[in-house]
Amino acid sequence: MDEIRPVDVEPKQSRPPVGDGSQPIYLDHHATTPVDPRVADVVLYAMTGAFGNANSIDHAFGETADALIATASEAVADLAGSAPGDVYFTSGSTEAIRLALAHAISRSRRSPLRVALTSVEHKAVIDAVSIAARTGQVKPRWIEVDTQGCILADSLRTALHAGVDLVCLMAANNEVGTIYPLPEVALRIRESGAAIMVDATQAAGRVPLHARDWGIDYLVVSAHKLYGPKGVGALISPVGNLRTQLPDLIWASEGTPNVPGIAGFGEACRLRCVEMAVDEPRIRALRDRLQSKLTALIPNLAVNGHLSCRLSGNLHVSVPGVPNDAVVARLRKSVAISTGSACASGAHGPSHVLQAMALPEELQEGALRVGVGKFNTEAEIDRAAEEITAAVASVKASLQGAER
Repeated sequence: MDEIRPVDVEPKQSRPPVGDGSQPIYLDHHATTPVDPRVADVVLYAMTGAFGNANSIDHAFGETADALIATASEAVADLAGSAPGDVYFTSGSTEAIRLALAHAISRSRRSPLRVALTSVEHKAVIDAVSIAARTGQVKPRWIEVDTQGCILADSLRTALHAGVDLVCLMAANNEVGTIYPLPEVALRIRESGAAIMVDATQAAGRVPLHARDWGIDYLVVSAHKLYGPKGVGALISPVGNLRTQLPDLIWASEGTPNVPGIAGFGEACRLRCVEMAVDEPRIRALRDRLQSKLTALIPNLAVNGHLSCRLSGNLHVSVPGVPNDAVVARLRKSVAISTGSACASGAHGPSHVLQAMALPEELQEGALRVGVGKFNTEAEIDRAAEEITAAVASVKASLQGAER
């Protein structure tokens, strides 16, 4: 039982069987990422070769499973810039967000907890705060953003001066890709005496994170956004011991550990630590290639978000006067993109992110979110540009025909 996991084996160079010319091209990496085959190998090993219950450490099978979790904790901590003891595994980002908020409420000397959050936070954060507000546990305050999705310094300053116990801030926006200056903002928040919760779901594995150095109290990550399995994430927190301070909630989260998911999560984090510096510039080049082609091919195309400070794979565009749902419907079998956040997929109405950015209504209605990933190729990007352009032209022709 000395062998813990098969990660020392030289991996086959991996890419999932998508976008080979006969299948749809996957460009929705903000919703989820394909599992890296090397990660899948570790998950399979944990299911078949290291199948013991990690809580059953009376025998070698349980010890091996427990060792996989310890290894994963180290890898997750390395990616987040934290320590292994700060890592609490969850079923994903939503559970981690709720745990963080519950812990902040439980340790606060004031009730309700005064929480400031940006108006472009993920729906999981907004929903958690809203639910707590309805029960009187939280008093929310909004931090506004500009038309690029960047935090308005005056709005943050006003919130901090008014008195805040916890500030919720995403590391990078899940729709327009804007990256937030965490070191600078975290310093201001710490100086005010408030705690900080960072939703790093989109940023982890794409941009460097240094949770401990930045003084982040709660950092949230999810495996399926960084080429790992779905159904596993982590709350990373150096604040006390959550297992003793929130025993009921942590027990519900960590009963019988999801060893395959956790092991796969750890391997995905390890690979991002090793490969992120090489992958992200290549992804950025693919994104820029697609942006250039679409800008040249589609009249009046607008690119949303911060053009220089955004996630490498993010391309958020709007085609004024062309309904985004009609475009996505035409691309259903050829290119996978979205109209916005996956949690709102299928919902009607404008994105709260674009509303908060005060984009004109025609840009909100014509918004398309494209997420490029590490397995995409130049050939796929070129074909996607053609397909998206054709879909937009088709919708325009249909609208013009209806007006006649």
